[in-house]
Amino acid sequence: MKSGIVGNAVTLVLATTVAAAEPVDYPEDYRRWFHVKSMVIEAGHPLFPDFGGIHHVYANEAARRGLVTGRFPDGAVLVFDLLQAVRTGDGAVVEGPRKMLAVMVRDEARFAATDGWGYEAFAGGDPARRLVGTRAAEACHACHRRAAPDFVFSEWRE
Repeated sequence: MKSGIVGNAVTLVLATTVAAAEPVDYPEDYRRWFHVKSMVIEAGHPLFPDFGGIHHVYANEAARRGLVTGRFPDGAVLVFDLLQAVRTGDGAVVEGPRKMLAVMVRDEARFAATDGWGYEAFAGGDPARRLVGTRAAEACHACHRRAAPDFVFSEWRE
């Protein structure tokens, strides 16, 4: 009996590890999705070293519905587009080069280990330069766990 329990526990751990390591695809045409918000993180903010710059957040239709209801269905995708903030000589802040493109994908079965969300980030927005990989739990979800509703920081705004 004990070996069956141990075997089942090992199987569960391996399945959870595999689910957390499943890749998140690069989102084609995300800039045609619903624009949720923009913001700027400047020097002095605690997240500046990692996330300083201009942020744009986009949602596919399923994620847009999730923003409205507070519950994100499987298939919801949110994109966080981080660009360098460049100050011009005339007092404006404009977009510079893309620093990173981060993606959250809702799939409760595939990403059970991270509460139903899969994460990836692409350096410079390059689909070949993955930054997260198998480290989604510590690199992304550890912080998103604090976000409500449903692990998403963005909110619906009329």
